[in-house]
Amino acid sequence: MKKRITILEAIITDNKLILETNESINGLIPAEQILVDSTQCSFIYLMEDQEEYTYIVLPETIWPSLKAAQEQELPVKLSTNDDQIELVNFQEELEYIISNIKGNSNYGHEMVTKVEGVFL
Repeated sequence: MKKRITILEAIITDNKLILETNESINGLIPAEQILVDSTQCSFIYLMEDQEEYTYIVLPETIWPSLKAAQEQELPVKLSTNDDQIELVNFQEELEYIISNIKGNSNYGHEMVTKVEGVFL
């Protein structure tokens, strides 16, 4: 099973979006790809280390902050108390995945409705 790190809070500060977690992100490298978890109604930003992928879970509760950061074209950083990593290509990937979800029943009615409600 892949490691999952759930984002607890998203804060726009100093012209960037900070995605906060209390789990270690040491050694993680951005894989520059966003996936969809239709079952949990969340986005997944992929990161990797030497051995496997780690899923950075972006739950529906932080989507309004993602939308605001998208509108302002802000860089996105994953942050813990002692470390911070820029999520490379985040805005481009988010825009791409949202355009794929729009009106696409393959993602499930609930996911499409929620994404369209926040992002479109």
